[in-house]
Amino acid sequence: MPRAPAFWDRPPGLTAGLLAPFAEIWEATGRLKHTLSRPYRSPVPVLCVGNLVAGGAGKTPVALSIAGRLIARGIGVHALLRGYGGVLKGPVLVDPRRHDAAAAGDEALLYARAMPTWVARDRAEGARAARAAGARLILLDDGLQNPGIAKTLSLLVVDAAFGFGNGRVIPAGPLRESLKRGLRRVEAAVLIGDGPAPSELPASLPILRARLTPKRGKHFAGHAVVAFAGIGRPQKFFATLEALGASLVKTRAFPDHHRYRPREIEALVRSASEVGAMVVTTAKDIVRVPLSLRDAIEVLEVEILWEDPAALDRLLEPVLTASGADGSHSRG
Repeated sequence: MPRAPAFWDRPPGLTAGLLAPFAEIWEATGRLKHTLSRPYRSPVPVLCVGNLVAGGAGKTPVALSIAGRLIARGIGVHALLRGYGGVLKGPVLVDPRRHDAAAAGDEALLYARAMPTWVARDRAEGARAARAAGARLILLDDGLQNPGIAKTLSLLVVDAAFGFGNGRVIPAGPLRESLKRGLRRVEAAVLIGDGPAPSELPASLPILRARLTPKRGKHFAGHAVVAFAGIGRPQKFFATLEALGASLVKTRAFPDHHRYRPREIEALVRSASEVGAMVVTTAKDIVRVPLSLRDAIEVLEVEILWEDPAALDRLLEPVLTASGADGSHSRG
């Protein structure tokens, strides 16, 4: 996926206006898919964590954090992903010993470190496979726009700093679907960052606040750094390193889910060596780096800190209850 155009983050202008007819086609296509769909209803609850914009909003750390809380309560959570960036069609249970990012996608490998993880282009088939393998709850990653499977609870992840960009639908803006249509299908929003809630969020929609916090942040303070990332918004990653006290001598932004070639990494390592800097990337990027070159790279890991963990637990209570029921809570 190429990097997001800069005009997506600015008030709508000429470019967004020229692309408006294509955005209408995109929206109409998505609306038709939902209208014609007959979603599969899983006998176990389906918890969907998604977003409405293309690019990084913090969805994966949020989903992993929630899964960790559920697993700690004894729930048999299985993750279900499309496997973006990989070639596996599935359904297949991801095995990090056999599968790499080229096969399963980078996000699937992150999930597989924490719980049984399935890749399936057909989410309904993936849900069936997970249930047959003993899942008591299915964590659906990035399935908010997927009409093929009913959800018990859908959470919308929003980056407080970016919000919904210029508010237009792809390609005129970053929205995967219209706000009106997308917001109808979520029970709560998870707002990442300290900024105010976007005005587009309904006053009636519960909002959970959280922060992305680096692990081992002091490790990078005072060091010269060559940083690279192929994520939705690499500038956020670079800014985080600077906020930790790192001195960025070079940054390189790649397209989202970019599959790194050896010569690209070798060039970055050489440039860092010339100035005595460390090479740093994200947890999602390192799994796409050739295995033989990973030891030369530091990884900035992040985790979610919830402002009100009790509010999250209350929100998840219907999912916990349904994990022992017949799935009657599921909806489209």
